[in-house]
Amino acid sequence: MPEVIFPGPEGRLEGRYHAQKKHDAPIAIVLHPHPQFGGTMNNRVVYNLHYAFHEMGFTVLRFNFRGVGRSQGEYDQGIGELSDAASALDYLQALNPNAKHCWVAGFSFGAWIGMQLLMRRPEVTGFISVSPPANMYDFSFLAPCPSSGLIINGSADRVAPPKDTQALVAKLHEQKGITITHQEVEGSGHFFEDPHMEPMIGSVQDYVRRRLTENTR
Repeated sequence: MPEVIFPGPEGRLEGRYHAQKKHDAPIAIVLHPHPQFGGTMNNRVVYNLHYAFHEMGFTVLRFNFRGVGRSQGEYDQGIGELSDAASALDYLQALNPNAKHCWVAGFSFGAWIGMQLLMRRPEVTGFISVSPPANMYDFSFLAPCPSSGLIINGSADRVAPPKDTQALVAKLHEQKGITITHQEVEGSGHFFEDPHMEPMIGSVQDYVRRRLTENTR
């Protein structure tokens, strides 16, 4: 597993980078859950998303936000973490200038950061938002949401209740020109404990593979 250290806004950021042999392979970054609640790039959901994208032919980067692991700096309420994510995407794009597609995936807090990154980066062609904490964070910045994506959550999520996720999805469905796909994994909690991880990752891969054949935004 190739470890990488790359420059972030507050110093070094630590990541794991998996490249494909094809120089025009699509790229994806994966964003981890809340740093103050034990979230790191080695979280099980993040780790599984990373390998799911790599298996589908993506060059993938996941990394630790500032203050986590060997990443420098300290927690910054999401503002600095968004800058970290933008730096990670810059780094990934610099290494892969010929990539045909660019995807952002995030879990929990990372889903909130990832959807903010969409607003900044028009080149992002798709997103995966796993267990977005719509009850804790304001997602109203998605006006309009610039690209189509998948929102997936557990039907028994007590951290980010399904009703809040459903309200977010309903709001996004009103927007034209994009398609928001929503799936709930029956019986799963916030962290997709076994046996729910496999169906969640399977849904993500089915969705991404379909999008890659459609070539649409």
